Amino acid sequence: MSGQPLVEMIGIEKHFGGICAVEHVSVDLYRGEVVGLLGHNGAGKSCLMRILSGAMWPSGGEIRIGGAPVRFETPNDARDHGIETIYQTLALADHLDAPANLFLGRELRTRFGNLDEARMLRAAREVLARLNPNFRNLRDPVSSLSGGQRQVIAIARAIYFDTKVLIMDEPTAALGPSETAMVADLIRKLRADGIGIFLVSHDMHDVFDLCDRVVVMNKGRVVGAHRIEEVTKDDVLSLIVKGELPGNWSARTLEAVQ
Repeated sequence: MSGQPLVEMIGIEKHFGGICAVEHVSVDLYRGEVVGLLGHNGAGKSCLMRILSGAMWPSGGEIRIGGAPVRFETPNDARDHGIETIYQTLALADHLDAPANLFLGRELRTRFGNLDEARMLRAAREVLARLNPNFRNLRDPVSSLSGGQRQVIAIARAIYFDTKVLIMDEPTAALGPSETAMVADLIRKLRADGIGIFLVSHDMHDVFDLCDRVVVMNKGRVVGAHRIEEVTKDDVLSLIVKGELPGNWSARTLEAVQ
């Protein structure tokens, strides 16, 4: 990729006592790019993303935004730099409607200090229409919505606040085929808008369908970082399970470029 990365994580370490959860990991992300982050449970990928989101402090290494070093003490620090996270649980308040969830903790207020519900409703309608023109259930509690609609609300909440980097943790987990396709379309829209996305996923189909690059972690280390067209699903599976590419990978790659 050319130009300045949106975000760089350089030599990141995370220790829990004598356990090294993340070992000297370096990854980067560019504007309008989707990078898939894969690995077994305990591989260190979620820990790495928690560090980027400000939810966890690194033991070592450096984070750079637009080339400048930064330090995140809290998730709000990361948000102030345009980094938002959509967790697998979505972290929505089930009893509240879409506008209330969109602005939860960042409510808009009138000049008298009261909640400006009319302005929040208008803003929610605009951002949700941008993602899904068919979204109509703005006033329904999110507990009554489908998994795909809930995912739309979570994405809308993330991108409304001038997001540059979006971390998505298993965005299609527990969704049906039609809702999975809808979320995939949303990711493509966000990429087209120039948002950089870290996609944490176990779904190999999603990764090969949506990602520009793939980074595989194993036992806290990066064991492979490749453009998606350079590898097959079997190659990535070998990295996840064994921590290395198949023995014939170099020969296959050389043959492909000749």
